[in-house]
Amino acid sequence: MFTNSVGVDWKSKLWKLSVILIALIATVAILFPYVYILLSSFKPAGDVVSTSPTIWPKEFSLENYIDMWESMPIGKYLANSLVAAVFSTIICVVLGSMASYAISRTIGSKLSYLFLVLVLCLKMLPLTSVAVPVYKIVQNLGLYDMKVTLVVVYAAINMPFVLWMMVSFFSSIPADLDEAAFMDGATPFQTFRKIILPVCAPGIVSTGIFTLLLAWNDFLFALLLTSSNAKTVPVAISEFLTSYNLDLGPMTSAAVLFSLPVIIISFFVQRYFVSGMMAGSVKE
Repeated sequence: MFTNSVGVDWKSKLWKLSVILIALIATVAILFPYVYILLSSFKPAGDVVSTSPTIWPKEFSLENYIDMWESMPIGKYLANSLVAAVFSTIICVVLGSMASYAISRTIGSKLSYLFLVLVLCLKMLPLTSVAVPVYKIVQNLGLYDMKVTLVVVYAAINMPFVLWMMVSFFSSIPADLDEAAFMDGATPFQTFRKIILPVCAPGIVSTGIFTLLLAWNDFLFALLLTSSNAKTVPVAISEFLTSYNLDLGPMTSAAVLFSLPVIIISFFVQRYFVSGMMAGSVKE
């Protein structure tokens, strides 16, 4: 009996060490590209494109950041990306939360089931299949190269994802809360705003983060629907790579600046992010 307990304990420790080792390797593999870009942004431009690159800069320099600011209005492009991502996320979260709450309270009916299937089908459609129709519609309406166009398009293409995510969060909340609120005289909207939303806050925040990332990192629609006035950072970064030029130095500095807002936001809302990911997996 003692031998068996020792063997089980040894296997348990070995399993934990293996999991920790795999997690460390995965973390290093994920972080290494960003760390390399971050360090490369502080190298002189010649060292970035060197045939014998080094991870650590031989000397720290702000040359790439200076060249980036002088070669393009990066501040304007960052503002465009921020406006398009933030406002489209707000639209998705507000409308998606109300729609998901209504769907979650009617799950079981044929209409809600059909709607969820349609939402899933929309989510499975590749964006490249709708890119050309969206471009034609925007051109015909005279809305090309406008920030409001990006906001509407991002909200439309990300709404199926928001609905599918939020339905699981609202479904995990017992319907008894709604009934208790109705008994106290609350209207459906008051119940949703004052009772359901606070309970679902972690799930809503985590969904909002994912939606923000989808809009912030978009390249395809920003490339098709903008030229100069509403251009976003992903499109601007791609312009450093041309058939006749390869400005990797300024490109690395632009990539670092582009990633900073998302890193800062994720750092401050990570508590809601983790709890929101767990909330939808538990059924009351």
